[in-house]
Amino acid sequence: MSIYLDYAAATPIDTKVLAAMQPYFSDMFYNPSSPYAPAVQVRRDYEAAKATIASIIGAKSGELTMTAGATESINLAFSSQEGHVVTTTIEHPAVLAAARQYEHTLVAVDKHGRVDPDDIYKALRPDTWLVSVGLANSEIGTIQPLSKIATIIENVRAERVVAGNKTPLYLHSDASQGAGQLDLHVTRLGVDMLTLNAAKIYGPKQVGLLYAARSVALRPQIVGGGQEAGLRSGTENVAGVIGMARALEIVDARRQDEVQRLGNLRDVLQNKLVDAFPEAILSGHQKHRLSSHLHIAFPGLDAERLVFGLEAEDVLVATGSACAANKGTRSHVLTAIGLDNVAADGSLRLTLGKQTEETTVEQAARIITAIVSKEKARVA
Repeated sequence: MSIYLDYAAATPIDTKVLAAMQPYFSDMFYNPSSPYAPAVQVRRDYEAAKATIASIIGAKSGELTMTAGATESINLAFSSQEGHVVTTTIEHPAVLAAARQYEHTLVAVDKHGRVDPDDIYKALRPDTWLVSVGLANSEIGTIQPLSKIATIIENVRAERVVAGNKTPLYLHSDASQGAGQLDLHVTRLGVDMLTLNAAKIYGPKQVGLLYAARSVALRPQIVGGGQEAGLRSGTENVAGVIGMARALEIVDARRQDEVQRLGNLRDVLQNKLVDAFPEAILSGHQKHRLSSHLHIAFPGLDAERLVFGLEAEDVLVATGSACAANKGTRSHVLTAIGLDNVAADGSLRLTLGKQTEETTVEQAARIITAIVSKEKARVA
């Protein structure tokens, strides 16, 4: 079997999740809007799944809008108002593209990919209505000080009340990458809106959600039958939402143990590669970083050649983010943290997950070392 080290791009669906979904593809196929008893039961199951998700993130089920993944959720979050928005230079392409629809400010991050909350404060204007900062970066794994940013937002809201400024100010976070490793409780995070994606937590693809506090007035982007309280029309993806609820239950229950396990494995892999190649450059905050993530650059090498060489040895890794790699462009995240082109072009993103074991890491380290050494000899 291949050694898979690209969990940040996609996770295999958990067998327990698939089992929970299966009846809704066959016996329980009914439309939840239909009036007869089997359909009413499907509606109850669907709402129960939303309630499960809401409970885990500290919300009410009525505050959740189910979507076809994180990208739709992000677009819905950005649809609620007009005016100035603030985000950072290392956000997911979906956030950056949504921000470009408005007058916007991109706040720089430090060399570790971490934003200074004071810089967020300085970027705010009287007409700023939205701040969007991802909980953890999908490429380098850096975790942002979201609760500190939330405190700033709260203080600015209070100042606006005193000044008579009625412009709302919301905090949104794409927490897709942090799910399963970080606390998602919306009150503790201090967010008004939160994006999640089932595909990152061993659930089905094309299923996500937007949590929005009741104070946020969202505007629907998909109109029609009025499903999801009129915010996302279309027959509900019952199997997908039930799968997402089960997936979130599973990863949340084992979160602390899994964070420790993945961190230990990641450190073993990191130490072996750095010992073999002292010139290698690590990106991402070494303290405030997802346990699953190792971003390492081998200056002077071609990352695409490394990826193809590793694939030939049944090791599957990524170069930069999946979105950037698919477009054949240099990663905007690596540019934003100041990594020079020579290093950026030789960088790999290695991400671990549920099926990664100690033997996996040991074998991966040997193969990566061999392929990198071969490439270094070729370009010497």
